[in-house]
Amino acid sequence: MSRYEFTCPECGQEIEVNESMREATLTHGCPVCAASVSPSDFVAEQPTEN
Repeated sequence: MSRYEFTCPECGQEIEVNESMREATLTHGCPVCAASVSPSDFVAEQPTEN
């Protein structure tokens, strides 16, 4: 499953989220301050090789 780093444009909170959490955040807003967010507020994390 894809992982994303979310940074709220309003409160600056940084949260690592999965695909379903990303969709919920886009729909409902920042889980901390409820600010509207856009897809550009998420950065896909690259998988690391061990």
